Amino acid sequence: MSSAAEQEAVAAERATGDGRTAAVVGGARRAAPVPTVPVRPGRPTPLGARFRVGPDGVAGTNFALWAGGAEGVELCLFDERGRESRAPLTELTHEIWHGFVPGVLPGRRYGYRVHGRWDPWTGARWNPAKLLLDPYARAVDE
Repeated sequence: MSSAAEQEAVAAERATGDGRTAAVVGGARRAAPVPTVPVRPGRPTPLGARFRVGPDGVAGTNFALWAGGAEGVELCLFDERGRESRAPLTELTHEIWHGFVPGVLPGRRYGYRVHGRWDPWTGARWNPAKLLLDPYARAVDE
């Protein structure tokens, strides 16, 4: 049987979708910022994640996601321990959000949080609290 303190510890970190991590400490919920990583302008094609070496010789990954009608997209990167950092994709070309993240090598776990209107009657179902898979990913890991 788990105590209230153990239950709080299990629920200590929950993504809120707004760039913060909610932490429950002593019964009170506090928000801590999720670290961000630098993003450079990337290419809108090809869609998905593609490792490349930039013109300045810096290796990294270009991320491109079609999200028609979205107001913003955050790339969520996860390290080997499952800790999340975010990279806001600010480049927008024909409804494709894109960016180049230096130092991200093949095999890195990632997902997207998409911001925008919530109006299911019109098909607008943006919910940044949900981590989305890349529809162009070549593999899914646990």
